[in-house]
Amino acid sequence: MNASKRQEIFARLQAANPEPTTELNYKNTFQLLIAVMLSAQSTDVGVNKATETLFKKVKTPAALLKLGEQGLKHTIKTIGLYNTKAKNVIKTCHILVEQHKGKVPSERNALEALPGVGRKTANVILNTAFGHPTIAVDTHIFRISNRIGLAPGKTVDQVEKKLLKVVPKEYMHDAHHWLILHGRYTCIARKPRCGSCIIEDLCEYKHKTE
Repeated sequence: MNASKRQEIFARLQAANPEPTTELNYKNTFQLLIAVMLSAQSTDVGVNKATETLFKKVKTPAALLKLGEQGLKHTIKTIGLYNTKAKNVIKTCHILVEQHKGKVPSERNALEALPGVGRKTANVILNTAFGHPTIAVDTHIFRISNRIGLAPGKTVDQVEKKLLKVVPKEYMHDAHHWLILHGRYTCIARKPRCGSCIIEDLCEYKHKTE
């Protein structure tokens, strides 16, 4: 795929959705961090249902520590892997309180040092909370990047590196939101909805559907 195609793809995605953002519900950076940690191998809809009650009570790491691991497990038990996630969240809250004065750090190394926070989660926080031009490659972005020829790669890391090279700078900040939403609602896994796709004529997928 050439640069002019990529430019046009993001121009159209921007025109259709000028201010894209995560579909996770949150009121502050700490709640965003917790929501993203809980979203691993879970849907945003499922996470939002579980955090609706939680976030009414919990707005800081100290408040979540007061709730405790068992209280957190009870609240998020509808989410997959909730036992492991609860343990990691509580450990993370301890670190935030003890090492960061209860604040979510804005540096990658500090974020990735938190239990349960990998590169993808760190990228989401850096981008959505702190405005960094990062791209969090999830299953949707990995699929789309390979399927349409935008940034082919055999691994998540390869796709991320390629996207950081080829996405036009003016679209970098919002690129991962546009791609996630496009993969979630249009370029879906089993049968992409090519007939209603705004970038169908630019896409290099060889098995287009109607």
